[in-house]
Amino acid sequence: MKALPAALQAHLDSGTTTLAWCWRVERADGEVFGFTDHDRAISFGGTDYEPESGFSASEIRAGSQLAVDAQDAEGALTSDRIQETDILDGRWDNAAIEVWRVNWTAPAQRVLMRRGNIGEIRRGKVSFITEVRSLSHVLNQTVGRTFQYYCDAALGDGRCGIDLDAPAFRGAGEITAVTADRVFEASGLGGFADGWFSMGHVEWLTGANAGRRAEVAAHGFSGGTATVELAEAPVRPLETGDQFYIRAGCDKQIGTCRAKFANVANFRGFPHMPGDDVVIRYPNRGDENSGGTLR
Repeated sequence: MKALPAALQAHLDSGTTTLAWCWRVERADGEVFGFTDHDRAISFGGTDYEPESGFSASEIRAGSQLAVDAQDAEGALTSDRIQETDILDGRWDNAAIEVWRVNWTAPAQRVLMRRGNIGEIRRGKVSFITEVRSLSHVLNQTVGRTFQYYCDAALGDGRCGIDLDAPAFRGAGEITAVTADRVFEASGLGGFADGWFSMGHVEWLTGANAGRRAEVAAHGFSGGTATVELAEAPVRPLETGDQFYIRAGCDKQIGTCRAKFANVANFRGFPHMPGDDVVIRYPNRGDENSGGTLR
């Protein structure tokens, strides 16, 4: 049960209320947004809450268990601050959100109803529905290392130790031809072997996608032409002349770590762990499954 401020409780007890919903959203890039379903702007806590922004709230569900409680916030793309391209770019993913119930005639009378993160966003032609996940969703995330065959480090992070800005692992290129919505040919990558950048990423320097990154599904080099296929089509179309950095990728296998990066000392997987086939093995005369000790 929430403890309401005395002034807000008195307002509720009066029988006639002037209440509004307010949402404060802070994205991972540090941008802070305020929205309210009231018809006038509301300001408190250093944030201005934009009126009639198209948001409307569903019921708020909460329990005493550790299951993830969720609330939906439905909205229309009526605010100039909510761009569909930003939603598609993932800029709103996992943004921190606070849901307030506020007396709009006296914003000091307010109560924090929910704190969490934006989850799944479902989009339509002119509207969207975003899921507000409670803080307990963090408990579903893996903490610590995973016992698995493949390396669980991210290429280039502190555990891996590879410098992806080194000339051997980073190339600078420019689109010379766009052959599909996520496939293009590029110049400047002639010094790199076929497949070198597969499973890596592109960082756009110019063009409509400048400042954004994209995963590379495949990289090929044949007949003097480098071809790059992205994992997903960019929100904004690719154009001839767009410049980019492209960095090497890794398939997380120890053979790749040894041959491509000479970094086996930092390999974070368990390549010698038994596989699923060990579970169903049985003694068989004439091969290694003799029933003796496995080597």
